[in-house]
Amino acid sequence: MYKLPDLNYEYSALEPFIDEATMRIHHTKHHQGYIDKLNKALEGHENLMNLTIEELMMKLDEIPEEIKQVVINNGGGHINHSMFWEILRASKENNKPEGEIEKAINQKFGNFEEFKKLFNEKAMSLFGSGWVFLELTTNGLNVKRHSFQNNPLMYGNKPIMGIDVWEHAYYLKYQNRRAEYVDAWWNVVNWEKVEERYLEASK
Repeated sequence: MYKLPDLNYEYSALEPFIDEATMRIHHTKHHQGYIDKLNKALEGHENLMNLTIEELMMKLDEIPEEIKQVVINNGGGHINHSMFWEILRASKENNKPEGEIEKAINQKFGNFEEFKKLFNEKAMSLFGSGWVFLELTTNGLNVKRHSFQNNPLMYGNKPIMGIDVWEHAYYLKYQNRRAEYVDAWWNVVNWEKVEERYLEASK
């Protein structure tokens, strides 16, 4: 059975950039909902329930057709949100990448500001609901939009970081002002955790 991961910070820790009410509902209602539907879809398929969520999303071809889309939707919701909570933290002054992830971003995109500009453009140009990821591919780092709850692992790539641009991630505070939410989000990115994910994915 897949379970809701605990946060390592309080729901209010990301204020004023992401509000406490949104964090509480997002974590306990939306993320829990994906997990509940995923577990229900996998009932009677113990071989699949024994997989990690990463393994499950990489083995979609082994999932029976009658539950495949449910697993994609809700397994994606689970893995995407698990990553999302992990790469956030309370605001830090001059919050920018350092170390190996900074070097990799500069090498691929020129500098952090160019990377941030591209990432924001992807977030604003995504029609409807979805995510924008920094992913590691066979050709290095890439910024990619994914609709709904699709995850880079489904396509053989590794998610390093990502922003949730479903309306449930920001609507209580920002209403239709997605650009304000995206700009605010950069203040609470946990770059140490992003670098950790990058180094792990690079192995």
